[in-house]
Amino acid sequence: MNGLLTLSAHHGYLLIFLTVIAESLGLPIPAALALIAGGAAASTHVLNLLAVFIIAVLAILMGDTLLFIAGRYMGWALLGMLCKVSINPETCILRSAETFYRRGKTTLLFSKFIPGVNTMAPPLAGSMKMPPQQFLQLEAAGASLYALIYIALGFVFHNFLAALTRGVVAASHAMEIVLFVALAGYIGYRVWLYRKHSVYRAIPRVQVEELAQRLTAEKNNILVVDVRSHGYYDSYAARIAGSIRIEPNNLTEEAKTLPKDKDIYLYCT
Repeated sequence: MNGLLTLSAHHGYLLIFLTVIAESLGLPIPAALALIAGGAAASTHVLNLLAVFIIAVLAILMGDTLLFIAGRYMGWALLGMLCKVSINPETCILRSAETFYRRGKTTLLFSKFIPGVNTMAPPLAGSMKMPPQQFLQLEAAGASLYALIYIALGFVFHNFLAALTRGVVAASHAMEIVLFVALAGYIGYRVWLYRKHSVYRAIPRVQVEELAQRLTAEKNNILVVDVRSHGYYDSYAARIAGSIRIEPNNLTEEAKTLPKDKDIYLYCT
């Protein structure tokens, strides 16, 4: 904490702004820690409390608005890019989408507190064509809540945090060993998961023309399934003639009812 306070004294608002906007854009940077440090710095009059809050909120709004606009034009292609660090990108997208759809647009009020969803919520809102004014209203409220809580923590508990940091520094050698072992174990675990799930990365695909030809020649031997997520599907949506509708988040259960004697083709947005 002493190191963070020193950085805050020399670079102050710029450090907070860059850290917060970087996390908003999906980079693995701890914005919450920067906000806590900003609150602690404000408690010792190194920084201005109101300025720290305003800068943090503006940084969140700028980063999330950029993702909102990108999601509006790139759709799930952007979501796939943001999920590349996941073992299974498709599952990453669906889980984030499920959280967003289940809790509705108010997800933007608390999404910053949920790892993964904090980055995925703005582009999801954009891809679902949420009105920009509504997005900015909800996003401003959520950003204010997030910044307020972490800045307040640093402001109120700055003495405790400084004492805790001194204790950590005293045990720095042991901490380095523990962190090294934990990092090595985590890397090994990720490699094992990657190899375990690599079989699922090769997804067979078919061209529209090929499917159309098969539907014409072998209609009774083919089943076409619409697996568009409910955020992109409504009762008036057009579907391929003869296809059936399945909610992708229930795909495991729904698959048990599908016929075993037909070739099954899935399609979505």
